[in-house]
Amino acid sequence: MAGSVLAPVPTSAAPTAKGRLRRSLRSRRTRSGLLNGAPIVVYLLVLFVYPILSTLLLSVKGARGGLTLHWYADALSGANLGVLLTTLRISAETSLISVVIGFLLAYAMSRLRPLWAGLMMLIVVVPHFISALVRTYGWIILLGDHGVVNGLLVDLHVPGAPFQLLYNEIGVIIGTTSVMLPYTVLLLYAVMRGVDRRLLAAAASMGAGRLVTFRRVYLPLVAPGLVNAAVLSFILCLGYYLTPALMGGTKQTVVAALIDDQVMKQNQWNGAAALGVILLLLTFAGLSLLRLARAIGANARQRGAA
Repeated sequence: MAGSVLAPVPTSAAPTAKGRLRRSLRSRRTRSGLLNGAPIVVYLLVLFVYPILSTLLLSVKGARGGLTLHWYADALSGANLGVLLTTLRISAETSLISVVIGFLLAYAMSRLRPLWAGLMMLIVVVPHFISALVRTYGWIILLGDHGVVNGLLVDLHVPGAPFQLLYNEIGVIIGTTSVMLPYTVLLLYAVMRGVDRRLLAAAASMGAGRLVTFRRVYLPLVAPGLVNAAVLSFILCLGYYLTPALMGGTKQTVVAALIDDQVMKQNQWNGAAALGVILLLLTFAGLSLLRLARAIGANARQRGAA
């Protein structure tokens, strides 16, 4: 009838979320998935979650058993603050130099044939499989006052040679850059190999020069890889211990070496835990910066497409 009103469909028959969950748990496939995933969950809880929570609790535990922020205040003041700033500076310098050198190497490799590119990749990556201790002592031999590098500079009559290349920030940057370089090359090479060369040819056909094509087309395409490589190098360098400890001086003490000193010599586990939590927070900050850079890049690409 024209004047009739359709009655609403009762919603009591609709399945609730709780009912769907119960039926899902009764499923053999769901139970099998939970059973297979349980060892992984236990593994992550025991080896990752529990140590992090234990370190966090230790960092706020006072001498009398109460909660305190004294260890964080101590880590962010005085000489400890200087060590933290030194670590940030060395990590930033290493990240920048690694990205610049890695970009040049990856770009050269991306222009080669696959065979030659593979050989260059072996040259870059294979030293990374050698023990970091061996590589560090190799750099000490090369960069010493009477090492190969200074000997070559003296033979070339370079003014000021031999230079002090060890036990200062220059030596630390050289050593840490050699460690982080394979990561940046691998990341950037994968990104550059994925760039569609037809876009570059199209830009050239429209009258764009090489510099304009590189700046307006190629660089925006590889920018996400550059950001990823820079953040990865920075995060890895934050907690790196071996090379700064062997190739640096007292003014190049990093947080990892300070943690080792507090645990092994001072038996100060609470302060070391606070420093470890600070490094963890810095890592999270780096990852958040990476996500922000990705979001900004995505918005820029959308505006460019529009």
